[in-house]
Amino acid sequence: MKFTEYFVTMRQRPDRAFIQLDWIQRVIDHPVREIVQSDGRIRRWAPIQEMEGRHLRVILLPDATTVHNAFFDRTFRP
Repeated sequence: MKFTEYFVTMRQRPDRAFIQLDWIQRVIDHPVREIVQSDGRIRRWAPIQEMEGRHLRVILLPDATTVHNAFFDRTFRP
């Protein structure tokens, strides 16, 4: 898995440090929704059962492999 410097910096925040890499990989591999933004970045969501089914949003660069951001999306509705 590749990461942007932004992701590495954001991952140090206390509200994101607990997000496990295997959860991110799960979202990348098995999203319940995917949206391609106008800038080419890809948003993917999937529920994380270990977090009571909350949906993790992962933002990928246009190459679809580099993780730019990951966070639990409180506004996502399946």
